[in-house]
Amino acid sequence: MEPLFKWLRHYVSPVFMLLLVASFVFWYIAKLNYTYTTEQVMRVNIGGERIPVTCVVEGVGTNLFGYRVYMDRTLRIPLSELHVTPSYEEESYGRLVIDPASLQQAISVRCSDIKIISISGVLPTIEKPEDR
Repeated sequence: MEPLFKWLRHYVSPVFMLLLVASFVFWYIAKLNYTYTTEQVMRVNIGGERIPVTCVVEGVGTNLFGYRVYMDRTLRIPLSELHVTPSYEEESYGRLVIDPASLQQAISVRCSDIKIISISGVLPTIEKPEDR
């Protein structure tokens, strides 16, 4: 490996390599100021039941990068904020089906620096609370 470094150093200046890496970093930082649309998985706690929700989000690259890297918390949404209907399907009878529009609105309130465009994918049903 040492002969390779000697050969590379003979033909390519270390200053050039440093400036190449620095230019890539600055280019990447500059691109983070643009607005992007992507899918983001949000972890949601609804009535004590944790479910992953795939959302299509739009926002500035720095905010999306922050959510992607540092979003390890679970959003708590009370069941009273959501519109739910009972499920009559055989495999999920007695459970509650969440209205995607109400869930999108509830998530949007808690994520103010990015725009939640839609909820994609199938939402799982949740258990019906005992006191309801």
